[in-house]
Amino acid sequence: MIEVDELTKRYGARTVVDALSFAVRPGRVTGFLGPNGAGKTTTLRMALGLCRPSEGAVRVMGRPLGERARALTCVGALLDAGDAHGGRSAVAHLRALARSNGVAQARVDEVLDEVGLADAARRRVGGFSLGMRQRLGIAGALLGDPPVVVFDEPLNGLDPEGVRWVRGLFRRLAGEGRTVLVSSHLMGEMEHTADDLVVIGRGRLIAAETLAAFAARGSGGGVWVRVDDPAPLARVFAAEGVTVRPERDGGLLVSGIDAGRVGELAAGAGLVVRGLAERSSSLEDVFMELTADSVEYGTERKR
Repeated sequence: MIEVDELTKRYGARTVVDALSFAVRPGRVTGFLGPNGAGKTTTLRMALGLCRPSEGAVRVMGRPLGERARALTCVGALLDAGDAHGGRSAVAHLRALARSNGVAQARVDEVLDEVGLADAARRRVGGFSLGMRQRLGIAGALLGDPPVVVFDEPLNGLDPEGVRWVRGLFRRLAGEGRTVLVSSHLMGEMEHTADDLVVIGRGRLIAAETLAAFAARGSGGGVWVRVDDPAPLARVFAAEGVTVRPERDGGLLVSGIDAGRVGELAAGAGLVVRGLAERSSSLEDVFMELTADSVEYGTERKR
C-alpha cells in the first residue's frame, strides 16, 4: 500500500502540493489524475524519495522508501522515459540497475523479453523511439519484481498494440495482488483500466474513490427524451420533482427517474416520443467538470 499523509511541497512562496492525503490499495489499478500543474509528478517524486516534502510523509508498505537499501525490489517506477543514458544499450542500462539493487542478472533478459525488447537489447538507447524508451522504462520498473509499481504517463509514444499490452499488464499486476498507481492524462484509457481514482487540482485532493463513484458525480447523466413540443413535458417532469435540462438538439435531459418512467409520463401527457435514450457522463466529462476551477492554463475565453 502507498499512504500519502498530509503531504505538502513548497518552492519558495509557491505551494505545489497542499496537505494531500490518500491511500493506494493493493490488488487494484489506481489512476492518478489532475490538470497540468496539479502537482502529480511532484507527488510521485516525493513518494519515490526523489525530493523531500515540506511537510507530511509518504509511506510505501509502512515505511518511507528512502529507508530501504534496495528500493527497486520494493517499488518499481517509470517517471521519465528519457532517463536512460542514450549511449548505453538497453541490456547495459538494466544490468546496472540490477547490480545496484541486488537483482539477479538473469532477470534482465526476462524483463526485456516481457516488454518486447529482446531483439533490441544490444542497441543503444539513443536510437530508440519514444515507444521503445517507454517499454525500456517499464522493464526497469519490473526488474526487481516489486509489490508496488508507479507509472507516470506510461502510454506516451506507444502504438495501439503497445497501449493494449500496457493495459493488460496493469490488470495482470493488480491481479497478482500488487499495488499499481498510474498517472495519466488519457481519460479514455483510465476509464478502461482503473479500478480507483485519485484526482487532484492545484495540489489539493478533489476525489479519492472508485471509478464508478467518480463517474456518478457528473451532471451529464440521465435519460434523454425528445418530443415535438418539449414545454408540456418539462412541466410534467417538474411536477414529478425530477431535474430537467433542455439540450441543444431540442431534447430534454432528465435526471432522477429511469427511461421507462420517462416514457410513461410522456404517454400520460398525450405526447409522442420521438427519441428516448439512457445517457451517462464519460470520465472525461466528470473530470472536466470537477477540475474546472483547478486548470492553471485554461484556453476557454469568457464571452
